[in-house]
Amino acid sequence: MANHKSSLKRIRQAEKRRLENRYWAKTARNAVRRVRKMTDKAEATEAYNKVNALLQRLGRKNIISKNKAANLCSGLCKHIDKLA
Repeated sequence: MANHKSSLKRIRQAEKRRLENRYWAKTARNAVRRVRKMTDKAEATEAYNKVNALLQRLGRKNIISKNKAANLCSGLCKHIDKLA
């Protein structure tokens, strides 16, 4: 067990951040899956705009890496381009 007040606070902060990061990472994964399942181009494009903003924000906050966010957005864009 921690001996200092500051280390106890750090433990609390780390747990809170861990849970929040898990939530946002899972939300992003589900959003990407939802867009990949779509077959209507107009609907997928509209959803892509929201997912893209979410991924870029998570990349800026280092919840996922910037490169991963960019790669996911790129893959979704390719998927949407293939839709008729």
